[in-house]
Amino acid sequence: MPVKIRLQRHGKKGKPFYWIVAADSRSKRDGRYLEKLGTYNPNSNPAAVTINFENAVKWLENGAQPTDTARTILSYRGILLKHHLDDGVRKGALTQEEADKKLDTWLEEKNSKIQAKIDRLSKSKSQTKTKALAAEKLVMEKRLLDAVTAKETPAAEETPAAEETPAAEETPAAEETPAAEETPAAEDSDSKS
Repeated sequence: MPVKIRLQRHGKKGKPFYWIVAADSRSKRDGRYLEKLGTYNPNSNPAAVTINFENAVKWLENGAQPTDTARTILSYRGILLKHHLDDGVRKGALTQEEADKKLDTWLEEKNSKIQAKIDRLSKSKSQTKTKALAAEKLVMEKRLLDAVTAKETPAAEETPAAEETPAAEETPAAEETPAAEETPAAEDSDSKS
């Protein structure tokens, strides 16, 4: 029976979530499987991969062939390296201690790279948040300043304008009123004659 290590799609539309499984190559993609080896969540950054290391190596040693995507994930977690080093130990090219030391060194480097990416992403996210908060504070300060200025400016403008306007209106109104009264009277007397 040809066995494949492949992904089974779960999750909802637009938000995939995968199980990494060992399955018969003749079964459907989301159908029956022999063993669930782990999970893969591409929605997070960096992608979250959890996998049973020993069981995956066991399936590779028994001849299971990973699909391209599964091969990438297994390589990302160091499972293919472990399988390769175990082949070297079986052939006598290196000892088990040397193989374990190489694997541990590689895993430490890989974990440090992953952690560095997580730190970089969280730092950029916090910087973005800080910039947005600072911009929002500037906008709020400007709005408050505009509101205070608007309250002070109309009150200052209304008071002098109110004082000036009646004084200016009183003089012309006094002059215009008699002239306006005289004109209709003059017109009335002209039209009667």
